[in-house]
Order: sequence, then C-alpha cells, then structure tokens
Amino acid sequence: MRLTPARRRFVLNWGEMGTRWGINRTVAQVHALLFLSERPLHAEEISETLEVARSNVSVTLRELTAWGLVKRVHVLGDRRDYFEALGDVWEMAQAIFEQRRRREIDPTLAALRECVAEAEAGEDAHARERLTEMLNFFELTLSWFEQVRRMPRQTLTRFARMGSRVAKLLEPAS
Repeated sequence: MRLTPARRRFVLNWGEMGTRWGINRTVAQVHALLFLSERPLHAEEISETLEVARSNVSVTLRELTAWGLVKRVHVLGDRRDYFEALGDVWEMAQAIFEQRRRREIDPTLAALRECVAEAEAGEDAHARERLTEMLNFFELTLSWFEQVRRMPRQTLTRFARMGSRVAKLLEPAS
C-alpha cells in the first residue's frame, strides 16, 4: 500500500499524538493506517507500508483488537487474517474512553475509596476531607460520562455543538 502525502502526515501525527497519550507510537500509527484504509489490510501489508517489523505489527494488532479499535476480518480465498479499524469516529472515541475508564479511572476510584476509608478510620481530618473531595469529583465525572455515553448520537452531537450555551441555560436568572 502506498501512502499519499495526506495519509502519511496523518499516520505520523497520529503516532506522535499517541505517544503524548501514553500509547506506543507504532500502535497509534497502525490504527491510523487502518482507519484511513478503504479495505482491510493483512499484517504483511501493514508492516511493509509502515516499515516496521512484522512481529511488532502482530503485537500491535493484538493490542488494538483488545481495545476494540480494530477487528479481524476474513477475505474469501485468502487464508491470512485481515484487519480493519472502526470506521465511525464516535464509536472509536467511545471505545477509547471506555478502555481508559476501565484501565485508569476504575482502579483510581477503588484506591480513592480505600484511602477515604482509611482516613475515616484514623484521625487525619484534613486528608479525609481532601480525599473525599477527590473521590466525589471522580464519581461525579464518571456518572456524567456514563450519562453522556448513553445519549443517542444525534442528541450528543447537538449537546456538543451547544458548547457554552448549555451553561447559560443553567445559570440562575438575575
């Protein structure tokens, strides 16, 4: 597969963005390549296109599949596994958010709950107050995220486009 200048730029930039988010550069680049591809690609094509080791591509594809961002597909008459990325940007974002919640937020919430319980058992009022404040923030944010996640796409799109007008609707009348 030959990359056009626009595709090459996107793959490189997506890889850079991935590293800033704590994602391996190759993982992000493979995801970008599959996202832009009009057809499913097999590991050898990915390896050759991105000029990375085939073994690296295999590990990367397993990780992307585990994240729910890529799925394995079969092509009639070909024994190789092919891969394609989620094509819907909203579904892709939701899959990323869900995995980050499961891998990062949920363990943080569990730890915060344990810390609050320990602080309540002790006599450290300041730590208890601060930890409770942090826990309440995380729980409120996660609750809001779950509500937003369940919104129909059309409603969510309208909500996002409203931006700061939502805050104005909620401000007390003067």
